[in-house]
Amino acid sequence: MRNDPPGYRPQDAATLRSNALFGRLPDRSLELLVSTAQVRTVPRGTTLFVQDEDADRFFALLDGWVKLYRLTRDGAEAVVTIVAPGETFAEAAMFASGKFPVCAEAVADSRVMTLTAEGFARCLREDEQIAFAMLGSLSVRLRHLVQQIEQLQVQPTAQRVGSFLLRFCPEGGGATSFALPFDKALVARRLGMQPETFSRALAKLRGVGVETQGGTVSVADLDALRRFCNADSGGDSRG
Repeated sequence: MRNDPPGYRPQDAATLRSNALFGRLPDRSLELLVSTAQVRTVPRGTTLFVQDEDADRFFALLDGWVKLYRLTRDGAEAVVTIVAPGETFAEAAMFASGKFPVCAEAVADSRVMTLTAEGFARCLREDEQIAFAMLGSLSVRLRHLVQQIEQLQVQPTAQRVGSFLLRFCPEGGGATSFALPFDKALVARRLGMQPETFSRALAKLRGVGVETQGGTVSVADLDALRRFCNADSGGDSRG
């Protein structure tokens, strides 16, 4: 008999299985983890945790978007990443029994699943496959961070922006349009560029069929945009 937490929906299992931590778990193992979790709806602007707080839990995002950022000594925000639905965050800090190295804030109305260290440890004792899944998840996260560093240091700004926009696009070719779920200033900070640099990058993307109007983005040819973003990234990365 399933023992899903309040707020957990049947379609959430498919969302979780898109993540490396949950994707290869047998149904029983996934149900065991979910049964120890808490699901809550949080409005935009909600702080989930703050930098240097005890990392006694980690999270899986079911719907919405979450910003992870560090606060500098002068109080400025340095955006580390923006978490998408199906992604987990803070598991490495919890696994190390340490402190959260970043702050987390919902930048859209979201649904978040929280798994406590105590509940997760209980699941590990009952099912060793969960431990192997955790190792796989951390490996995927490491590769993602390496790719992110490479983009920041090597990839030209227009390609960097195009690669970010592709996160919101469907698989396959053809045309598509979508609304950015957060403002362009946040996208610029996530990509490590000034707003004016971000605007120039968007202007360059018009040459490959990308148009923006307010927060709406239209892509005329997804394959053309992918080819542009995967092209040799030599040249001036400052845009």
